[in-house]
Amino acid sequence: MKIRILPAAEQDLIGGFHFYEAQEKGLGHYFLDSVFADIDSLQLYAGIHPIHFDLFHRLLTKRFPFAVYYQLEGDQALVLAVLDCRRRPAWIREHMKKMER
Repeated sequence: MKIRILPAAEQDLIGGFHFYEAQEKGLGHYFLDSVFADIDSLQLYAGIHPIHFDLFHRLLTKRFPFAVYYQLEGDQALVLAVLDCRRRPAWIREHMKKMER
């Protein structure tokens, strides 16, 4: 399975990096390493995660309170968003509604 991270998800990752780097120097890099390891696991496990909002699989990251929302398209896992789970659920729902493909 190939993994493709879409530009919106890249921006989410950059935002998470800056947030954690502001908390403590080096934590932003640890955040990216951890989340990318979870995203890399999609090569083997894409499609097994629960579906949310009727369209998106959701992978919860192991070390940070973030969720990776993705869809399967042929032999690819398209990462659409990487969102902080501490946000209001209504905000997450509306954000993902905009991501419908």
